[in-house]
Formats: sequence, C-alpha cells, structure tokens
Amino acid sequence: MKYFLTGVAGFICSKVCKFLLDDGHKVVGIDNLNDYYDPKLKRARLIKFESNENFTFIHGDIENLELLERVFQENKFDGVINLAARAGVRYSLENPHIYMTTNANATLNLLECMRNFGVKKMILASTSSLYAGQNMPFVESLPVNTPISPYAASKKAAEVMAYSYHNLFDLDISVVRYFTVYGPQGRPDMCMYRFIKWIDEGSTLELFGNGEQSRDFTYVDDIARGTIAALKPVGYEIINLGGGNNPVSINSVIEIIEGHLGKKALIEKKPFHKADMMTTWANIEKADRLLNWKPQISLEEGIKRTVLWYVENREFVGKIELP
Repeated sequence: MKYFLTGVAGFICSKVCKFLLDDGHKVVGIDNLNDYYDPKLKRARLIKFESNENFTFIHGDIENLELLERVFQENKFDGVINLAARAGVRYSLENPHIYMTTNANATLNLLECMRNFGVKKMILASTSSLYAGQNMPFVESLPVNTPISPYAASKKAAEVMAYSYHNLFDLDISVVRYFTVYGPQGRPDMCMYRFIKWIDEGSTLELFGNGEQSRDFTYVDDIARGTIAALKPVGYEIINLGGGNNPVSINSVIEIIEGHLGKKALIEKKPFHKADMMTTWANIEKADRLLNWKPQISLEEGIKRTVLWYVENREFVGKIELP
C-alpha cells in the first residue's frame, strides 16, 4: 500500500511512519517543520527514514492546496493519515487563527484532494479535549458541542467537515481521538518531557494547579498501532484511543519520574488554567470492538522507557529549547 502521512516529522506520525515502513508499505510524508517547538527534534525523527527507498519526504504545508493537488496528481494513494496539526491548548489562546487554518482549513484541502483524485480512506487525528464537561469515562457518542479552547474547536470543525465529505462523497473516515500521548522523542511542550528534563537538571518544575488533575496517559507505540488499525473500512466512525484505565494524577506521574531518575522535583505551583481539563478518561470499548485494539504498555513501563531515552540522549535533549 501507499499512504500519504501529514505531519510526518511529528511525535505520533513519525512512529506511525516507522511501523508502516517496517511492514513494507510506501509512505509519502509531508511536514512544514514549523517552530512551534524546536525543529531539531523534528529533524531527528526524520533521520531514520532517509535511507528507506519506500519513503519520500516533502517539506511543505498542507494549507497549500496547489502543492497538495500536485502531490495527489503524482501519486496514487491508498489512504491519507492526517496527523498534521497545531496542538496545545494554551498556545491556541495566543494564536487561534493558525489553529483554524491548519486544523480545519487544511483538513478541508485534503478532503477536496481525496474527492478529486479518487482516494477513499482518511484517518483524522482528533483530541480528548473535545470531551470537556462530559461524564466519564468519555464515550464517543457524547455530544461534544462545548469546546473550551480554540484548539478543541478547530478539531471539532475538522471532524464535522470530514463527516460532510463522508456523507456527500462516500469517503471512508476514521476519526481517532487521542488521550495524552507520551513516550520517547515526545513533544517538549508536554508535561512528561518537561518534567523529566526539569527534575533531571534540578530546575524548577512549573505545575499548574495542585497536581491532582489527572490524565488517561497513552504510550506512543500503542497510539501508533491503533492509528494504523483504523485504516480498515468503517464508513465514518469516531474512535477513542486512550489508556482506558483510571486516570493518573500529575502528582503521581512526578513521583514515578523521580523514582526512575533518583532525584526530587523542585516544584513551583501556578494557577490552574481555565482552558485545561481537570480529568480525562477514555472508554475504549469501541476501539476493541472495531479495531481489536487495546493499549499494551503500562504507565510505569512507558515512563521507564521515556526516562531511559532521555538519559541516553541527554546531550541532544539539552540542546532542545522548551517552548
């Protein structure tokens, strides 16, 4: 098979790319290598694909419809895996326009190319942030009409646009809602990466709120496997990909990291941000039923692997600027 991956230098998509290439598929990947966080980390993720004859990289932006049309014209894709996105709740309050143009308008560009060039399958990455204010554990049938950040609103826009193209043009679309993904080579704007770095260096750890807010953490390999499993024909389905266990508090995560590093955190508490969610918790029964998918890596094991990657790459990580 031949797949078009957007955001291929990103944390999750680079892992999806690796798994697809390992299975012998061809991948055309696109990324604009923007500086939301340090591009050195994005380039480091791409290095391992450079010698693979089944991988083609395009340095470009999916907001560029003319570029996308050329890519679709030159390739016959079996599917599109759209993981390119502006992520991060707090940053979306500072730059809401770019969240809409990347997460919503660029998704529309891809849908138009699929319609015009006969590509039937899309996987659209979405977010657990849409579930703000809903009862837990979050199930896909909940109404998610009250997003509390521009980030969540832009992802909702992408989801409903994708549904309209499914309805009008019979596109087959799996919307996968991710729950707090972490792991080696993770995004430096996320807590797991930042906490490990701060604790190891003896720097002050910034904690928003009292640390009792909790998340359904999901290891990146599990997320990548679930994303690839969602390539199967489903019509149009929204599918949670999360840990599926009781949410774990941020304080507990800090304690686990401290144990693996053998160091104590120096914590500075800051006010809890109103755009953040107190707790996330995925109901993953649908993923099990439709995709035969369940997460395999425990939080303890996942953090252990992430800390090990950090320690082995401490010199490189030290050169990565935190956003």
